[in-house]
Amino acid sequence: MKQLFSVTVLVASMALATGLGWADMGKGAVPLKTAPGSKAEMHNNEGIEHFTQGHWDVAKKHFTEAAAADPKSAEAHYNLALTLDKAGDHKGATEHFKTAHDLGKDNHDIQDSGILKAHLKMK
Repeated sequence: MKQLFSVTVLVASMALATGLGWADMGKGAVPLKTAPGSKAEMHNNEGIEHFTQGHWDVAKKHFTEAAAADPKSAEAHYNLALTLDKAGDHKGATEHFKTAHDLGKDNHDIQDSGILKAHLKMK
């Protein structure tokens, strides 16, 4: 039992040291595209581009703009939450994951997201 605890602590420490949050350890969560024609589409696409390059601040700016352009876009809120998690703002991430969950009832990528479930403490 003591060895299992030590291994768990070591893995968690390594994940946190490399910039991964608890919730996204090994999850490989990726940002989602919005529906074509959405008012959020342009900023969301820009945000995805920067997210994949690890430019968290720029991605956050675009996803914030996407969520403002279309407040009912579950994908924009989800992507903003992913970016906030990467930046270490877990409280903000949880708020946007909650919004994405509530708005994206028909989006299986959102509803089945491990990182979202971890933030919302769901099974």
